[in-house]
Amino acid sequence: MTWWEWLLDLVGVLLLLVIGYGVCLMVRRRVIARHGGTFELSYRVRAAKPGRGWLLGVGRYSGSTLEWFRVFSLAPVPKRTWDRTGLVYAASRVPEGGEELALYPDHLVVECRTLDGALVELAMAPQSLIGFQAWLESRHPGTDWSR
Repeated sequence: MTWWEWLLDLVGVLLLLVIGYGVCLMVRRRVIARHGGTFELSYRVRAAKPGRGWLLGVGRYSGSTLEWFRVFSLAPVPKRTWDRTGLVYAASRVPEGGEELALYPDHLVVECRTLDGALVELAMAPQSLIGFQAWLESRHPGTDWSR
């Protein structure tokens, strides 16, 4: 085989890999959504630089936990989970500066606190925020509401 035939074969193999990756992402999203509705949910992993550190993802409520899956990962398990009793809603705001480019359009940045005082920043659509607040407020009877 000549060099251009090798190059053509290489391009064909790379194209098949990219298509296979895309199909796997679609199947994974379907599997995740099978166990409950999903919604677009971004998570800020690093807050060292303003407007940076955001990762796009998909959120899913599973009982008393919120599960977060990365968009471009093939892992079938959530990358992060938060327990309903361990989160407290603090505030929401409009994305600022570089956050506008890093997040989905029209999403709001939601600031929550954990029981140990750590900041958790999420970004979601306004409709999802209403559902998130309702999910947080629907704790089991006997829950300490003063937190």
